[in-house]
Amino acid sequence: MIAKAKSISHGINDIRYITGETENKEHPECIFHVKDNLLQPGLDATGIWESMKLAAAGSPRVRNTVIRIELSPAPEHTKGFSLADWRKLWDEFVGEFDGIELLDKNGRTYSPKTNLKGSKGTVWLHEESESGIPHLHGAYCRIDEDGRVNNDHDIHLRAQRAAERVALKRGWTTARQVRETNIGQVNRDCMEVLQSMDRWSWNEYAARLRDKGYEILELRDSKKILHGYALVKGNASYKASKLGKGRNLTASRIEATWKKLYQARPVPQNTPAAKPGTPAVAKPSASRHGYASYKPGTVSYDLNVQGKDFRYYIPEEAAEVFNNEFDYRETANHKELTDMAVALFVGLVDTPVVPSSGGGGSNDESPWGRKEDEDDREWARRCARMAARCMGRKPKSGYRR
Repeated sequence: MIAKAKSISHGINDIRYITGETENKEHPECIFHVKDNLLQPGLDATGIWESMKLAAAGSPRVRNTVIRIELSPAPEHTKGFSLADWRKLWDEFVGEFDGIELLDKNGRTYSPKTNLKGSKGTVWLHEESESGIPHLHGAYCRIDEDGRVNNDHDIHLRAQRAAERVALKRGWTTARQVRETNIGQVNRDCMEVLQSMDRWSWNEYAARLRDKGYEILELRDSKKILHGYALVKGNASYKASKLGKGRNLTASRIEATWKKLYQARPVPQNTPAAKPGTPAVAKPSASRHGYASYKPGTVSYDLNVQGKDFRYYIPEEAAEVFNNEFDYRETANHKELTDMAVALFVGLVDTPVVPSSGGGGSNDESPWGRKEDEDDREWARRCARMAARCMGRKPKSGYRR
């Protein structure tokens, strides 16, 4: 069973989506109301949103006021489920979700328990129109009925662990199956991190793995020398000696493994001149723009330039802007728009060209470039707007703002 969770600012859009209340409803017969939590019965999407806004009114500094959750069990486990069965599954998931406390490597709490059970929320069942595979969508207010804010730090980890615990309790999978299924992905994640590093640093390696959702248990001696480590995700743990090939990810060999990968990396070449009517593309390297290496507060983003993949590390605030501006549920070409926006943000695209509207004029933001006093969020917003002007936004059928 898979679960995803994220705190969002555009709560009304999400509520309209999960309830099916869009201007052009596509397959409304595939959407079913499962339950509401602490809401008056019979509310439409607007009524639910207004009720949540009222609950959040006492916390004006909280920008992302809604928690969006998707819960997707394997179809063979829910065959023949009634709405009552789906409600029971959701309640079990929320119980586990609220009971999880996230700790750092020193055992200190950095994300305390949540209280979705005491927060306003609505839950709906969606069936995919072609396959018929069912999954649950939930929207909950970030502020509970006692005025406390539900912590959203690493909320995706909280959702993953809650789903794993419910699945294990129901016998849908075992800890061993989870481990065997995931170990290939763990190996890939470790190698991917090593391949993306421009210099060897244990701290950077560990930080990037934490960014991917892992906890790291380190074994050090009295002189703080690292002798071993293990990765933990959900209920499964993976010793470094059991990862990779020939123990190449152990504490004693990992630097040599990084060196081999680094020496084998291809050297990016200058790209040919852009065709007329397309943005000018700079050399596909982030080093001159300051986005080549991981820094705290950044997330990775991969761009493909003429068949080659390049990784950039953009601020979390910028990634949030792009996710909100090009919501995958609303925008058919969200991936292409995000790629363009990221390319503009990191400076890969030097000269955006906006198609003429017929008056012969160029865009009103020329000359293009980041202003000296512009923060990451505002620069990302301008890049998103420019990407939409360059490429055009294609709305998905059945979902409108």
